[in-house]
Amino acid sequence: MNRFSREQMAARVAQDIPEGAYVNLGIGLPTKVANYLPPEREVFLHSENGLLGMGPAPAEGEEDDDLINAGKQPVTLLTGGAYFHHADSFAMMRGGHLDICVLGAFQVSATGDLANWHTGAPDAIPAVGGAMDLAIGAKQVFVMMEHQTKSGESKIVPQCAYPLTGIGCVNRIYTDLAVLDVVAGGLRVVEMAEGLSRSQLQEVTGATLFWE
Repeated sequence: MNRFSREQMAARVAQDIPEGAYVNLGIGLPTKVANYLPPEREVFLHSENGLLGMGPAPAEGEEDDDLINAGKQPVTLLTGGAYFHHADSFAMMRGGHLDICVLGAFQVSATGDLANWHTGAPDAIPAVGGAMDLAIGAKQVFVMMEHQTKSGESKIVPQCAYPLTGIGCVNRIYTDLAVLDVVAGGLRVVEMAEGLSRSQLQEVTGATLFWE
């Protein structure tokens, strides 16, 4: 089955981020999006540990240990970028000042519920971070994740089985198989990996899909 690579997924998300947007990139896959934003497009990347104007990953050997994102990965700071207190960063998130956040997920439901901080397993380590603040505070929530778990179960489900991060907060889902919009009627397929049929996509998706 043909799939989008992680780099293709990141480039596809970057394609949908408009000029002038203020955007938070979550830990994990979403951090790759910073490397695919067109240099001629002005986008203001925010990191919850207190950065605005974050740039792409630095070249090897040019890392600054004091300049990292929320996932502790080395980043760059663009001209005009700023550092500030963690509390100010969360005030931006909670105050509705971010246009888009891109988050990873364990599960997304057919109605846009998001579960991305805990699987509920007894030995799992919860990792709330700023996900709940972002899910509610950002004007649009994009989820970027693999379509299935390592064991082949769909991460797109009728209802989330894991503890929720936010209810009805997800607007668009980007996976290695498709791009889906969460709309009033359910999950609308926007795009699929090349060579993938509608029946193949539906077969590996736990929630009902529709095409316009």
